Amino acid sequence: MNVSRREFTKIGCRIIIGAAAGSAVIESIVAKGTASQDPPGDYDWNAHYWGYVIDTRKCIGCGRCAKACKLENNVPFDEPVYRTWVERYRVLKGEDVKIDSPNGSIDGFDDDIPAEEVKKAFYVPKICNHCDTPPCVQVCPVGATYETKDGVVLVDYDYCIGCRYCIQGCPYGARYFNTERKTADKCTWCYHRITRGLLPACVQACPVGARVFGDLKDPESAVNKILDKERINVLKPDLGTKPKVYYVGLDREVK
Repeated sequence: MNVSRREFTKIGCRIIIGAAAGSAVIESIVAKGTASQDPPGDYDWNAHYWGYVIDTRKCIGCGRCAKACKLENNVPFDEPVYRTWVERYRVLKGEDVKIDSPNGSIDGFDDDIPAEEVKKAFYVPKICNHCDTPPCVQVCPVGATYETKDGVVLVDYDYCIGCRYCIQGCPYGARYFNTERKTADKCTWCYHRITRGLLPACVQACPVGARVFGDLKDPESAVNKILDKERINVLKPDLGTKPKVYYVGLDREVK
């Protein structure tokens, strides 16, 4: 996306206006602390295999997703920890790449570089990739981190001893230490919601449809339709972790 001064200003305005207007929407989405990882008794693990698509061409960096996630999952607002966040990439005319994510994007982004110096700019949402070959599971010494039959990587807080090996082992920086529980923590794709037929809070909060969630076992699901139609990428494919977060429109500058 090539960015002129006028276009870059428009993007900034959309973020500010969208963040202000979206507060009430976010408040209505979240369960406000009622989250539990336990699925309902009639949920069938074998009937689903979940996947996630992020379209970077649509993301406007408004930060609603990150805010909704913190509210939904009791992630502290006064700590620099996130289950999902948005990074801004700015490729300067000298080819340098500036990457930032102030407060995970919750507070928006400052225009600290003159627009005429920016060759292109775009936003990249990040989240746990719920890998098919998750290194976090491999390094956990007590089996507290595990993969469910429906493809979601979770942490058993009762078993976790807080050693932080999984935090160090995650190549995507998607894990953090929960200071309240004294355990590792991470995105669960809002497991308490998806097992009850709801979307993850971040997906529902996105005002432009940049985040899409669905069942990979269902050929008619929104994610499968995108995967069939679009050219997709994953983060750090050379690591062999087999992420289940697929990106559309991912630029080569993204790390």
